[in-house]
Amino acid sequence: MKRLMLLCTIAGRQAAIPAHAIRSVIEIDAIEPIPGTAPWIAGLTALRSQALTVIDCRVALGFESAGDPVGSRAAVIAEGGHLYALVVDDASDVEEIEGEIQQLRGGFGPQWANAAVGMVETPRGPAIILDIPALLGLDKPEAA
Repeated sequence: MKRLMLLCTIAGRQAAIPAHAIRSVIEIDAIEPIPGTAPWIAGLTALRSQALTVIDCRVALGFESAGDPVGSRAAVIAEGGHLYALVVDDASDVEEIEGEIQQLRGGFGPQWANAAVGMVETPRGPAIILDIPALLGLDKPEAA
């Protein structure tokens, strides 16, 4: 089966976000911090007069932050009626990927197991397909 996926890099690993979930890919211009939020929420930014909650994907996965996300690339997605900017280390093109989604194999580390739907082979090697609600922390009590 063919799927369109945005291939990106997070914490040194190739990841994939289903293209149907993505509204756009942006560069973060400015962030307004939100006191008292979960550590993976970097703050708010704006896109065409709409507020986006900025998610540091590295922190959401349990890795150390790469630092201030201003200037970073982010995939804009809608989930549960809210808009999010998923900050990634790098975002490449949307590519058509063939093949079935496979179970995540060992060797990727425990951080990925909780936020992955599975993996898919790409011309550049395996890509971990992100489970967006899990990555956003919508299943974590601290997000409430």
